[in-house]
Amino acid sequence: MDWPLALLVMFGLLVIFMFTGMPVAFAFMATCTIGALLFWEGLNGLEQLAISFYSAVTNFSLLPIPMFILMGNIIFEAGIGNLIVNAFNKVFGKLPGRLSLLAIGTGTLLGAMIGISGASIAILGKSLLPEMMKRGYKKPLTLGPIVATGTLAIMIPPSTLAVVLGAVGNIPLGKFLIAIIVPGLILAVMFGGYILLRCKLDPSLAPSYEVEQLSIIQKIKIIVLYVLPTGIIIFGAIGVIFLGIATPSEAAALGALACYIVAALYKRLSWEVIVKSAVSTLHITVMVFIIIVGAISFSRLLASSGAIRGLLDLSLSLNVSPLVIVILSQIAVMIMGCFMDVGSIVMIVGPVLVPMMKSLGFDVVWYGTILLLNIQLGLITPPFGLDVYTLKALAPPDITTEDVFKSSMPFFFIGVGVMALILLFPEIATWLPSFMKQ
Repeated sequence: MDWPLALLVMFGLLVIFMFTGMPVAFAFMATCTIGALLFWEGLNGLEQLAISFYSAVTNFSLLPIPMFILMGNIIFEAGIGNLIVNAFNKVFGKLPGRLSLLAIGTGTLLGAMIGISGASIAILGKSLLPEMMKRGYKKPLTLGPIVATGTLAIMIPPSTLAVVLGAVGNIPLGKFLIAIIVPGLILAVMFGGYILLRCKLDPSLAPSYEVEQLSIIQKIKIIVLYVLPTGIIIFGAIGVIFLGIATPSEAAALGALACYIVAALYKRLSWEVIVKSAVSTLHITVMVFIIIVGAISFSRLLASSGAIRGLLDLSLSLNVSPLVIVILSQIAVMIMGCFMDVGSIVMIVGPVLVPMMKSLGFDVVWYGTILLLNIQLGLITPPFGLDVYTLKALAPPDITTEDVFKSSMPFFFIGVGVMALILLFPEIATWLPSFMKQ
C-alpha cells in the first residue's frame, strides 16, 4: 500500500471512530487493530500489536505521569489551593484589577504544583468567581483570567501533558520540563499586563473597592506561612531536575512526597484526603496510559506503513524554508484544536511532527515547547474548548458559554503572540535548559 493511502486509512479510521462518540482510548485501539491486520501480516500482526502495547506501557519515561497526577490530586483534595488564593488576596493590596491579577498570580503558582488545567480552573472558579461578581467585575476580566490559568497550568511544570508529549514525541523529558518554565512565566506576565492595560483604559471593567490594609510585616508573615511552603513542592518536582540531583521520575516521586508534607504542615492531611487522591490518581492514570499505549502503537504502525518516511521526504522536497513547514504544522494543530481534545491531538501529532522536525534540523525541545503551547490553547478555542466548559459548569446560570469564549479570546491571542516570540527567538525555550546539570 502506498504511503498516502496508508496515511489516509489510518487517520480516516481514527477520525471516524472518534466522531461516533467512541472514547479516545478505544478509538486508538480499534484503529491499531485494523492497522495491524493491514500492515503487520494479517492475524500474525495481532500478536505483534500485543507486544507493542506491552512495550509501550513499560516505557520508563512514562513513570512521572502518575506521580504528577497524584500531586495535583493531593493539592486539590487537601484544599491547599484555596489557602494560597486567600494568602495572595491579602497581599495584593489596591492594584487595578486586583482580583483578575490574583487569578493569574495564583494560577501561576498552582500550575507549579498541580499541572492539570481543569483542577486549577476548578479551584479558582469556586473561590474567586463569586467574589469577582460580587465586586462588580465585568465578564472580560472575570471569566477570561480564570480560563487563562488553565494554559499556565500546562506551561509551568510539573505538567502532565508535557510528560505525555515528551514520551510520545521522544523529547528529552528533563530538558523539556525546564524549557517550558520561561515561556510559561512570559505568558503569565503578558496576561497580567493585558489586565492592567484594560483596567487603565476602562476602569469600570474592574471597579476598585476598599481592602484591608496590611503592614509590610503582616504581608511578609502571610507569604512565609502560606506561600513559601509551596517552594518545597516546586523544588521537589522541578528544582532537583534542574540541579541534576534526580531524574524526572525521581523528581515526580519527590514532588508527591512534598505535597503530602505541605498538606500535613497545613493540618489538611487526613485518611480521606489520602484515599480520595489515590483513587482519583488511579482512575486518571489508567485512562491516560491506555490512550498512550494506543497512540504509540498507532505511530509504530504509521512508521511500518512508510507514512512517516513519506511525509518527511515530501517536506524535504518542498521548495520552501523549513521554518515555513514549522509554521504550517502549527496552523494545522491550531485547526485541530477547534474540533479535538488536547489528549487526542498530542497522541496524533506528537509521534509524527516531532521526529519530522528533528529530521529537518530543529531542536525538538524548542519545537515541543511551541507545540505544547499551541495544543493547550485548544482548550479555550471554540467550539469545543474543554476549559471553557469547565468554567461554565461552575458559573451562575446567567453566564453563557458564549460569554466565556468571548472573554477567553484575548488570552488566546496573547498565547499565539508568545508562540510567535518563541518561534523568532528560540532562546526563550532553550536558554534555561542550557544551564542544567547533566
